[in-house]
Amino acid sequence: MPLVTPLSADHDLETKELAEFFNETLGFCPNSVLTMQRRPAISKAFINLNKAVMANEGRVTSALKRMIAWVSSNATGCRYCQAHAIRAAERYGAEQEQLDNIWDYRTHPAFSEAERAALDFSLAASQVPNAVDDTIQNRLHQHWNEGEIVEMLGVISLFGYLNRWNDSMGTTLEHDAIESGNQFLGKHGFEVGKHV
Repeated sequence: MPLVTPLSADHDLETKELAEFFNETLGFCPNSVLTMQRRPAISKAFINLNKAVMANEGRVTSALKRMIAWVSSNATGCRYCQAHAIRAAERYGAEQEQLDNIWDYRTHPAFSEAERAALDFSLAASQVPNAVDDTIQNRLHQHWNEGEIVEMLGVISLFGYLNRWNDSMGTTLEHDAIESGNQFLGKHGFEVGKHV
């Protein structure tokens, strides 16, 4: 049972309009947003930040951004965000081989060295204490420009917020997200956990 009950999608019309963004991303409005709208300024600010962070302005693809989000969410243990990130990665064209082998991104041939550098950055930046060091920085700069690194850290930071929000809230995981979690993460022990 969640800490706070999500409100109806019709509760705040401005939030509802902005939340149409998630119909493309996930195929539904997330329960996290429906909870945030108890304070509409938070839900609206969050959706606008999400849209800005996920905009593509360089070579960091939508699929890679969602895989960065998954690695970050996996590092923090948030099952809600893991399921959402892998679902969105699929919807944004991540290769099937990458989706099936996301756990092994460091060694699986489906991932390029540039993608490995980005995903290692996500893992290091999501740890407490933060593990971004000279090695991570050097690898990033070999493959990505500074604007692209800002985009990546935007995703990692956004999911830092979401991981804390959804794990603390015990946000109920939506049926479609559960299916994606089971499909791509189930062989590695994915469970809904507290997000029932």
